[in-house]
Amino acid sequence: MPSRSFFFRGKQFPVCARCTGTYLGFLSAPLFIFDVIYFNWLWSILLILPTVIDGLTQAYMNRESNNILRLITGLMYGVGLMSLASLIGRAVGFYILDLIK
Repeated sequence: MPSRSFFFRGKQFPVCARCTGTYLGFLSAPLFIFDVIYFNWLWSILLILPTVIDGLTQAYMNRESNNILRLITGLMYGVGLMSLASLIGRAVGFYILDLIK
């Protein structure tokens, strides 16, 4: 939908504003992998919640979001997801190391 995506130099982005934010959030993965930043499980889930709330309230409460809000919640979702992936990867890695010992 053109109303839900950004335009750059007259060209429409191939993904919606929320997905754009999510993909930008995915770029934070190296920060978690190399321990530049660290969020615990709670913070990771709290970063994901605004996207869920925004999406559900749009779907069920007759509310329309805007592209800036979609971008910000998507960015938070992407960062939260990368943090969770890092935490899960670390937990699985330590579990495997314990099995090997």
